[in-house]
Amino acid sequence: MSRPRRQAREAALQILYFAEIGKTGAGAALDTFFSEHQPDASDAVRTFAAELVNGTSSELAALDEIIGRHSEHWRVERLAVIDRLILRLAIWELRHERETPPAVVLNEAIELARRYGTDESARFVNGVLDSVRKALDA
Repeated sequence: MSRPRRQAREAALQILYFAEIGKTGAGAALDTFFSEHQPDASDAVRTFAAELVNGTSSELAALDEIIGRHSEHWRVERLAVIDRLILRLAIWELRHERETPPAVVLNEAIELARRYGTDESARFVNGVLDSVRKALDA
């Protein structure tokens, strides 16, 4: 069984994907996801997933600007949807969840990229997030 925060990150990615593809708001996507796909999710999973989804959704422009600065030769709108969502989610967490070590955030994002992205996603996500982490540390 995976840990609640890992489960929440995975749920948050799926919720953000649903919101983006379904052109729906974060709140509706959250409600639908948990009622239809994970009705037995723990409160810890629901709470952290909601924090990630709401935080990420509220800062899309700022997150996309950061991604654009750190993804050489790639415009944000040209990125694969999953890669863009993983980057947004992880960058938001790096910026706001200070109790989570950056290495954990990067590792979790890379694992999501391996599971849901293309063959190149994990390497791309790792490179962009490592650059973002270094900039945030500076």
